[in-house]
Amino acid sequence: MIRHLRFLLLLLVVSLIGTTWVFWVHEHGVNPHIRSYQDVLWWWFVSSTTVGYGDIAPVTPQGRLAAVVTIIVGIYCYTNFITITADSLHGLTNRRHLGTAPVHATGHVVICEYTAFADELIQALPLYPGLARREVVIVTDLVQVRPYPQHHFVRGVPISPAALRQANIGAAEVVFLYANIRYLDPDLKTLHTCARILKLAPHATIFVELNNPQHELTRHLGERVTIFSSRDLLEAVMKGRTPDLGPRFAQNTSRSDLNCPA
Repeated sequence: MIRHLRFLLLLLVVSLIGTTWVFWVHEHGVNPHIRSYQDVLWWWFVSSTTVGYGDIAPVTPQGRLAAVVTIIVGIYCYTNFITITADSLHGLTNRRHLGTAPVHATGHVVICEYTAFADELIQALPLYPGLARREVVIVTDLVQVRPYPQHHFVRGVPISPAALRQANIGAAEVVFLYANIRYLDPDLKTLHTCARILKLAPHATIFVELNNPQHELTRHLGERVTIFSSRDLLEAVMKGRTPDLGPRFAQNTSRSDLNCPA
């Protein structure tokens, strides 16, 4: 887009210098309306924008040719300027919808991967007093646009440091990391992502879904990480329950009688 803008500006400058010189040389002294170079500049401006007040009109063939070039270049350049401006404004207003806007929330909840279990959690968040009022950021590339209008959205893979920083994960209070079964070994991918989150979010409480909660690499996660098994999450959904996130995020309902942490 920058190159396009530079080209348009260069084209206008060339038109301004070239056509006004031709117009001045051939119209001055012949056209009674051309008394100074300011008159030529005024003619170029109203002609290039296709306004055409009619107060100054060429009377020589060369002046008319300069006018034709000025009008054609003006139409091309200004319509492109309008298109670029409209596209830019559209992009700015839709950045949050498309997941390209940076998140400036603090003390928020970050949900990595938008899976069915993640969606269950999002719908259950109002049941947790410690989470209900927090801003929520969904980081995923599994959807193209923001799935919940009231929540932030970052489009990208959660293992990407750029996507995590865009979600301002360093200021997050709670992170939920869900397994993505499209990978050959979802647990390895999840553990790798968790390792990056631990570095980028040094103070966050982290909840991680694993197919195998007894995975040998879980010993490296530390005390800040709570593991949920995929089987227990599915069983909770089938029984109409929500996971127990511990006393810090206790629910104000009796639905959380499932103790999922491994």
